Amino acid sequence: MLKRNKFNAQLGIQTVAAMLRAVSWAVRGFHCASVPLSARMYSQTVDNSHSLAGKVTVITESSKGTGLAVAWRLAQDGTHVVTSRWKQQNVDRAVTALREEGLSVIGTVCHVGKAEDRERLVGTALEPSGGIDILVCAAGVNPLVGSTLGASEQIWDKILNVNVKSLALLLSRLLPYMENQQGSSVVLVSSMVSYVPIPKLGVCNTSKTALLGLCKSLAIVLAPKGIGVNYLAPGIIKTNFVQMEKTLPFLLPDFNDLYRLQRFGEPEQCTGIVSFLCSSDASYIIGENVVVAIYSPKL
Repeated sequence: MLKRNKFNAQLGIQTVAAMLRAVSWAVRGFHCASVPLSARMYSQTVDNSHSLAGKVTVITESSKGTGLAVAWRLAQDGTHVVTSRWKQQNVDRAVTALREEGLSVIGTVCHVGKAEDRERLVGTALEPSGGIDILVCAAGVNPLVGSTLGASEQIWDKILNVNVKSLALLLSRLLPYMENQQGSSVVLVSSMVSYVPIPKLGVCNTSKTALLGLCKSLAIVLAPKGIGVNYLAPGIIKTNFVQMEKTLPFLLPDFNDLYRLQRFGEPEQCTGIVSFLCSSDASYIIGENVVVAIYSPKL
């Protein structure tokens, strides 16, 4: 009985400590929420004591927006980041910016919908150590703003190819180099439209819901191999896509009426949860879908 009480006391202390860490992260994120990413994303030093330190991270579509913010965060956590995008100048810009802050990062051109580009990304990622620990899939396209049933076959093929199929094919190539690592992680960065479709996003809504299904399927298959797969569903985040004319900015008043959503999110507000899902703290979280928004459409 004495040993059991001592164990329960220790467990209680650990639980409280974890709660305090979570509150600290939340408060830190709240206080910095109004500061633009460009003004503060390179304000910290690398944390070599982090549980992710020394790991190799591959991030698709990571030269701007949420992908770039995640690349910065995981590099700050001590991982070696392999960034990618389909235009060389965008890759170079991101790599230069991150290296200027002393972060370990390399980059390569990769259009995830092209097999030869996926092969190039895999080869580049294997250069540092021959192994890969983390894959963050942030790539996605939506060439059509309009009706789902008004989309052509070419539009359907392009969206499903890039947003769903290519991610599974990329992971299949990376799998032999991830399953031999200790505690590998995959995070699929998607959108809350997988729960609450926005009519004008048409086929994109369907692709995001399909990606949620892919997460569930992969989680079951890869868990025995020691690879955790989880799904991130951000709300409306300030990215180039959101701020394009005739897309999402006009939705803010409607979302405010429905959910009291008075502002859009910033890309870096997605990064803490990605870091957590890739860390050893999340080793018992597999196949989960996490919404990052002021409201949760799952409620």
